[in-house]
Amino acid sequence: MGILTSLKLSHLASAPHRFNQNSTLFFLHNSSIFTSPPLCSLRHTKLKALATDSASPISNMVKAIRVHELGGPEVLKWEDVEIGEPGEGEIRVRNKAIGLNFIDIYFRKGVYKAATMPFTPGVALLLYISYFPFSRKNDSFIVNKSTARLLNDFRFSIAGMEAVGEVIAVGPGLTGREVGDIVAYAGGPMGSYSEEQILPANKVVSVPSSISPVIAASVILKGMTAQFLLRRCFKVERGHTILVHAAAGGVGSLLCQWANALGATVIGTVSTKEKATQAKDDGCHHVIIYKEEDFVARVNEITSSNGVDVVYDSVGKDTFQGSLACLKLRGYMVSFGQSSGTPDPVPLSALAPKSLFLTRPSLMQYTTTRDELLETAGEVFANVSSGVLRVHVNHTYPLAQAAQAHAELESRKTSGSVVLIP
Repeated sequence: MGILTSLKLSHLASAPHRFNQNSTLFFLHNSSIFTSPPLCSLRHTKLKALATDSASPISNMVKAIRVHELGGPEVLKWEDVEIGEPGEGEIRVRNKAIGLNFIDIYFRKGVYKAATMPFTPGVALLLYISYFPFSRKNDSFIVNKSTARLLNDFRFSIAGMEAVGEVIAVGPGLTGREVGDIVAYAGGPMGSYSEEQILPANKVVSVPSSISPVIAASVILKGMTAQFLLRRCFKVERGHTILVHAAAGGVGSLLCQWANALGATVIGTVSTKEKATQAKDDGCHHVIIYKEEDFVARVNEITSSNGVDVVYDSVGKDTFQGSLACLKLRGYMVSFGQSSGTPDPVPLSALAPKSLFLTRPSLMQYTTTRDELLETAGEVFANVSSGVLRVHVNHTYPLAQAAQAHAELESRKTSGSVVLIP
């Protein structure tokens, strides 16, 4: 059962709501998993603010894609949302271009859940208390079933994890960032499918003037993913042979180009002849159309049955077992996506015959510090500027048509990068 708990604003020093220090906020939470941070996570996309004294004025409205329930592309709704002013350490950004990534689909469908999804039960919402009947018991406010259903209807999330935009407001006391700066961000916080958004200033990076917003938005998340996969997760070097699934996709295309530049022999799998042509142009030395031939047998032929040093697999269920079979002794299986579905469980004993390494990495764990973020993004932008990486923005959609973009990406009708334009 949901519980309404009161909390003095003085306890939320990090939440700049413009209430006075004697104001009391009420928020819904699941008592078994209650922590205070979720209350702060939604403060800038407010529904209605609640305080016993003064409430902050309504800020201007913008359009955004919101998700009220998990499901197919149809759950992406084009709606009005309220965006507040940036607080300490924050900036307000007007998005110019928004990258679409398969991770957005995972969140929309619920493949990635729990703490990463703002509308899971237990997330805090600021609401007018007078709207909702409740009773008091042991210093807590107990919400009845009809109220719980009503509160549940208010749950929402704004999708998206990658965008480039112009800074239009800077929070109090913030230095090193000015109105008019063009910045990019990737990973978190979620919420890029919006005309404007509030972002932590330490999560954005400056975009070089030589790179357009559309190119930057298409490459920042995918490029940083390629960087940590090739340079840190498994350090690809001259003489290595690698296998890249979905070689003509957004990340796959960058992996092939970058690995080729590092001196590796690149084998790529694709679904069509058209995508095979692109993969070849992107530096694949050997391209396998997996719908026409067995990629395991072909890899064995190419490597004289020695196998590859590393497999970069973003497909998942359809390719996972075959990927393991393609590895050489002490090879690395890097599973960084599951576009075809979650792979079946793998017993540890399956790795023993060839002493294989298996990892399921995430960009967020490779950019945990500001220095890591700047180094990763800097190497991506440097390679774009120098021509090592050529970004294929093959598809653009208005942000309002995000559902169509999701459907076409999910059905593998796209190649290269997909960008949404607000």
